[in-house]
Amino acid sequence: MRRAACPGSFDPVTNGHIDIIGRSAALFDEVVVAVGINKSKSRLFDADERLEMLTEAVAPWDNVVVAGFTGLLTDFCQERGVSAIVKGLRAVSDFDYELQMAQMNIGLSGVETLFMPTNPLYSFLSSSLVKDVVKWGGDASSYVPDFVGERLVTRLRQD
Repeated sequence: MRRAACPGSFDPVTNGHIDIIGRSAALFDEVVVAVGINKSKSRLFDADERLEMLTEAVAPWDNVVVAGFTGLLTDFCQERGVSAIVKGLRAVSDFDYELQMAQMNIGLSGVETLFMPTNPLYSFLSSSLVKDVVKWGGDASSYVPDFVGERLVTRLRQD
């Protein structure tokens, strides 16, 4: 079975993330959405909330599963039989950072990293940007699933 991981913090999941996950699901037998859980980092949504939102977001694909992990992504991949990490690239600046990680990951574990160019509709999109737009009263509904947008509004507009 050809298994890939789509890792991230997904705080929150955006339509850009979902696009990369769906395109990966068409290429691999199984895609594991690997949600990084780092208790020392401050997140808007806790790990359980992020896992729940992602599970709902990827429901259309039978070959996609969601799992949290702590520690090294390469250890997670080896434990789950994942042979490839799929990373979406929005811009050249993403490539510089992701290339270093990819080279480290293959050196640590032999797990390959595949870079997938982001759909141009989402090339500017990030979770941080979506949170800022919602926080200041903007409409981010076209950038996240409806249920994520509702949670963002509830969480960020508690005036």
